[in-house]
Amino acid sequence: MAGPLKGIKIIEMAGIGPGPYAGMLLADMGADVVRVDRAGTAEANPADVTSRGKRSIAVDLKKPESVEAVLKLLESADAVFEGFRPGVMEKLGLGPDVCLERNPRLVYGRMTGWGQQGPLSQSAGHDINYIAVTGALDAIGRKAGGPVPPLNLVGDYGGGSMFLVTGLLAALLEAKTSGKGQVVDAAITDGVISLMAPAQAYLTGGTWELQRESNWLDGGSHFYDTYECADGRYVSIGSIEPQFYALLAAKLDLDLGEGGYTHLFEKDKWSLYKQRIAERIRTKTRDEWCGIMEGTDVCFAPVLDMNEAMDYPHNQARDNYIEIDGVRQSAPAPRFSRTVSAVESGPCALGAETGTILAEAGFSQQDIATLKAAGAIANE
Repeated sequence: MAGPLKGIKIIEMAGIGPGPYAGMLLADMGADVVRVDRAGTAEANPADVTSRGKRSIAVDLKKPESVEAVLKLLESADAVFEGFRPGVMEKLGLGPDVCLERNPRLVYGRMTGWGQQGPLSQSAGHDINYIAVTGALDAIGRKAGGPVPPLNLVGDYGGGSMFLVTGLLAALLEAKTSGKGQVVDAAITDGVISLMAPAQAYLTGGTWELQRESNWLDGGSHFYDTYECADGRYVSIGSIEPQFYALLAAKLDLDLGEGGYTHLFEKDKWSLYKQRIAERIRTKTRDEWCGIMEGTDVCFAPVLDMNEAMDYPHNQARDNYIEIDGVRQSAPAPRFSRTVSAVESGPCALGAETGTILAEAGFSQQDIATLKAAGAIANE
């Protein structure tokens, strides 16, 4: 293993969405991530990139022998995280109290949409529902239409995975000095509300309007938006600062108002200036505008699709993509100068290393054979 988390062992209870992505980030940074899968057989899927760099043990948690096996694994682990509805791990016999009794230094991460408590805690949901109740979804989209789902980036991965990883790492760091583990309750709604903090502050201060396309960062302003080019492709412009705004006007050869920057935040003029910019941008193709503005301080970039992004010169120069088993995918991020992160392997097959992982935890070959005969673990 390489990376700053080398030597850290983390147990991931297999799930969907933000949990697997959090596990991928931890594995990319060098942690030994062991995924506990349901007993069965499944070949590795090269496109399941959130499984990369992990190992898998497959067990039947309905059997007490399997539960005991997982508890044995946790005795030598630094952290565990799960993404089930509140109470499921307790019913399995793997709740925080039981696990921390076996390993007092264990950090126990809980990933949910609604959180461990609250009226909705037992309700099913997905990213779109979680960001809906935080104010984030309502703020994204055009005024003339309804809210636009921003893929599952804001909820699952922004408010979920990133806050789970942050919480796990903070608790692991604290455990190094206290010798005590704790529970990290990472709810997507909590995380997204935190992400919305700046907008909430502007709203309280009276400088943010609730209607979409009415604010300077939501597509309402002329200096922070996307524009269609002559070829039907788009460019993005974010000329907020006065010197960047002046350069935008110069590059467009366009009068953006008497006094220039003094009109930047006069909302009654946004519509007029946006129309002027849109008309000018439509006179050239996206590539032609790249030739004029790319690399300047206009704060400009072409809007690329995912295939184009992989071949974009800046992303290529940064080695932002790697290829594993024929699948192009993101390289580890962030970057470390000394303990360099690396993807150690492609996606793991379900239960592929069950025996090896159990042996590392202290199970004898006879113990492993007994578990297989009882159907408690997968036959590799």
